[in-house]
Amino acid sequence: MPTRGGEIIRVLVVDDHPVLREGIASMLANQTGISLVGEASDGAEALVKYRELRPDVVLMDLLMPNMNGIEATTAIRAEAPSAKILILTTFAGDVQAVRALRAGAIGYLLKSSLRTDMISAIRGARLGKRHIHPEVTEAIAMHVADDPLSDREVEVLKMVAAGFANRRAAEELGLAEETVKAHLRSIYAKLEVSDRTLAVSVAMKRGILTL
Repeated sequence: MPTRGGEIIRVLVVDDHPVLREGIASMLANQTGISLVGEASDGAEALVKYRELRPDVVLMDLLMPNMNGIEATTAIRAEAPSAKILILTTFAGDVQAVRALRAGAIGYLLKSSLRTDMISAIRGARLGKRHIHPEVTEAIAMHVADDPLSDREVEVLKMVAAGFANRRAAEELGLAEETVKAHLRSIYAKLEVSDRTLAVSVAMKRGILTL
């Protein structure tokens, strides 16, 4: 059925989990004025489908193989600057959300809240309205003035998350062990933690590290 203005909002769903795609398709099936026109299982396929279908709104998973949601959003927006893309994620942290918004996403939805937020977010996106989950908005505001981790610090933290001792991390990264220790001190200060375990925990929560 058409919307009040007579237009159908055409939606493309991108997620590497078929069950989630099926769930979204079910939620959209009986919605007035919204039609699911296509599905894709990764970012590369999303780009192909977008070119083919030119949907009004894209629901884009954040973490996918081959090309993730942020990379796909960047690629689509490079070809179609007016593309309306809503990121779907389990991450409520600020870091991934900011990356997605900088890539051109118009919204950031938590998968845990799709039943309550998705339809209004789709309708709003079609009209150019942003939709960011309140929990994510709060996280962004809380850390907006923080000094971000450098690329090297993130590499060191990934080694720590993998369970590597400082010496092993240094060998893997081609650094001196003292340099790794210096990076860790900086990481602790920026994340306001006192040890390796807390650093990894906070980094995961904020989306600095992903599984």
